[in-house]
Amino acid sequence: MKGIVFLDRDGTLIEEAGYLRDPAGVRILPGAGEALRRMAAGGYLLAVVSNQAGVARRIFSLREMEAVHRAFLAAFREEGVSFDAVEYCPHHPEGTSPEYGTACGCRKPGTGMAEAVLRRLEVPDSCPRWMVGDKMSDILFGIRLGAGTVLVGTGYGAEERREGERSGVFPDVFVPGMREAAGYILSEGIGS
Repeated sequence: MKGIVFLDRDGTLIEEAGYLRDPAGVRILPGAGEALRRMAAGGYLLAVVSNQAGVARRIFSLREMEAVHRAFLAAFREEGVSFDAVEYCPHHPEGTSPEYGTACGCRKPGTGMAEAVLRRLEVPDSCPRWMVGDKMSDILFGIRLGAGTVLVGTGYGAEERREGERSGVFPDVFVPGMREAAGYILSEGIGS
């Protein structure tokens, strides 16, 4: 194992569709499958970490979220990609669901999802870590995790980059999409 790459889902690996509740809406972004295959072949573990506040906000049910999740995994299997771990956070502090409308340590930029993955996969502390996403919450998550950070220009990436610059938060690199993110990670060969 050369390292572990944490990946946001919506806007990073699949098209950003707001609160995605219909499995038929899962659309892989151009180059994402190829990028993930290259990183896996390069010795990297692949772990998806995704905030899914639609559950807490009662926009979609846990069952609908799980149906989208199954469609997401199936779409990438067709691309020859399997993930080593997938974690979702259904919580949001402003949610109206009694069960999920709460603050938690797993919602990005909190690192609870990554900590669970690292324990479950028994990833050594010395293992290089990366975070790839389209939001500043992904970048802050990576910084808190001590990971290299890659902001992609897909999804909300371009506007989030400007917001991050205004607030003084910067990724290690900003790239157009997953193809370039994989190239950067593979060329660096180390995490932060």
